[in-house]
Amino acid sequence: MSETTPYHIPALLSQTIDALDIKPGGIYVDATFGGGGHSRAVVERLDEEKGGRLFGFDQDRDAIDNAFKDPRLTLVYSNFRYLRNFLHFHGIEDGEVDGIMADLGVSFHHFDTTERGFSFRWDAPLDMRMNQRAKLTAATVVNEYPEEELEQILRLYGEVRNSRQMAKAIVKARTEGELQTTDQLVKAIQPLISPKQEKKELAQVFQALRIEVNGEIQVLERFLQESLKALKPGGRLVILTYHSLEDRLVKNFMKTGNLQGKSETDFYGRTLSPMKLVNSKPIVADAQEVENNPRSRSAKLRVAQKL
Repeated sequence: MSETTPYHIPALLSQTIDALDIKPGGIYVDATFGGGGHSRAVVERLDEEKGGRLFGFDQDRDAIDNAFKDPRLTLVYSNFRYLRNFLHFHGIEDGEVDGIMADLGVSFHHFDTTERGFSFRWDAPLDMRMNQRAKLTAATVVNEYPEEELEQILRLYGEVRNSRQMAKAIVKARTEGELQTTDQLVKAIQPLISPKQEKKELAQVFQALRIEVNGEIQVLERFLQESLKALKPGGRLVILTYHSLEDRLVKNFMKTGNLQGKSETDFYGRTLSPMKLVNSKPIVADAQEVENNPRSRSAKLRVAQKL
C-alpha cells in the first residue's frame, strides 16, 4: 500500500491536534496508530533536534506494515494496554509524557477488509480480531458462550433492545450447525431485526461481539490508568469515543481520575482529582466534517489535563 492510499480517514483531526497542545520538543503517544493520520499531523509539529518524539502503538500487523517512516516516530507493535511497559523499554519514565491520544473507533480498513469479518455487508469468517495473533474469535463467542453470557454481551456492549431473544436465537441456530460466517449469523437473528432499523440493529450486534473479542472495555480501563501515570503534570489526555459505554468510562475517569467515576473531596468539600477537564462538553464534528467523513458523526472528543 502506498503512502497516498487511504487506510483510514482520521476523525476530528484538527481538533485533536489542537487539544494535544503540542510542544516541538515534547514526547507524545498515539495509542491507536491505525492509518497514521493523527500521528502524521503530530510528527509534523515536532522538532527532532529539540527531542520531539512520538510513539505510535498498534496491535494490528496491517497498520504497522503500512506505516509511514520518520525519525521522530517510534512504532510499537502492541496493544496500548501495555503503554508504560514499552515506554519504559524506550527510556521514557513515568511522568515524562506531554500528551497521549487515542481514537477508539474501528477504521475503514477493518470494515473494508472482508476476511477480517468486522462488517455484515459481506459474507466472511466470523473473526473480528484486531490482533490477528489472538486466539478468541467471534465464531468462538457465538458458538461456545452460554446463552446467559451472550445475552449480557449483547445488552451491555451493543445495547441491543431484545438481547435475550437474540441470544436465544443464536443458541438455537448453532444446535443445527456451527455459525462460522457473518451471513450465517445474520440469518440466525434476521427474524428479530426490525426492517426499518436493519443496519443500526445489525451494527449493534456486531459491535457487541467485536468488543468482547478484543476485550475493549478492559483494555480501555487499563489504558486510562496507564496514561495517568505516564503523563507529566500539565500533560494532555485526548480521546475519541464512538459509543456510550466507552464514552461514559472516559468521561468519568477524566472527571475523577478513577474508573468508578466516584468524586473524592477534601476536608473543605473541594473535589479531589488528578485531572481536570479542558472542555466541559465533548467536541463533536460539524456538518461539513460529517459530510466529508461520515465516521465522524458519532465521534466525541474528550480532553483532560493532568494536574
